[in-house]
Amino acid sequence: MKIVTYNVNGIRSALNKGLADWLKATDADIICLQEIKATETDVDPLIFENLGYTVFWHPAQKKGYSGVATLTRQTPVSACYGCGIEKYDTEGRVLRLDFKTFSVLNVYMPSGSSGEERQQFKFQWLEDFYEYMSNLRKELPSLMVCGDYNICHRAIDIHNPKSNAKSSGFLPEERAWMEKFLSTGFVDSFRHFDQEPHNYTWWSYRAGARKKNLGWRIDYISVTEPLITKMKRAIILKEAVHSDHCPVLLEIF
Repeated sequence: MKIVTYNVNGIRSALNKGLADWLKATDADIICLQEIKATETDVDPLIFENLGYTVFWHPAQKKGYSGVATLTRQTPVSACYGCGIEKYDTEGRVLRLDFKTFSVLNVYMPSGSSGEERQQFKFQWLEDFYEYMSNLRKELPSLMVCGDYNICHRAIDIHNPKSNAKSSGFLPEERAWMEKFLSTGFVDSFRHFDQEPHNYTWWSYRAGARKKNLGWRIDYISVTEPLITKMKRAIILKEAVHSDHCPVLLEIF
């Protein structure tokens, strides 16, 4: 089974850049999309139906902003929209599908790069999301948390850690949160298989950053301990160029 997470930075824009053809070629079973910036009525449903997917949407109330959607070829037992906290749920940040033997949580964590107000919103999110996940992990022991975390965990995950030491997404408080989150029974699937530097999932549109590979690794598929032995491989799919992000793929037995 193949699971993919991908911040598409606008699903309509990504579709115009060939996303549907890429989905067909990748042939994943479950695909978690973030920052869809659209509602279900904005996209022709046949695009995904023809590829064999059922789509679960959780858009933001604000048009053209945020939102997540999960494509699946397996029928889930249940779907849960949001995390139960209104200020996050109105931004369409959390969507969970429960299957018979595991659950997939699709998450788009806030960015704090637009200013201090949103950075404080992000800090509050991290505190609230940690508590939410602590309870959820007890209820659902076999859990994948897929999405754009908007945090680089360690220096190896960012092209210039010294100059970015005070940048949102690489702040000491954010990195400490990531360390705490992973220490509570989650494994960063990509780093489980690959410890090499220069592996990124997001690049600025400025100054040819992607061509120079001056990026950040902020997109993850984290899994709980019961799923570790089922992981076959985890890779970053850098050839996908429908967004300023690229996807991460996890294959499990």
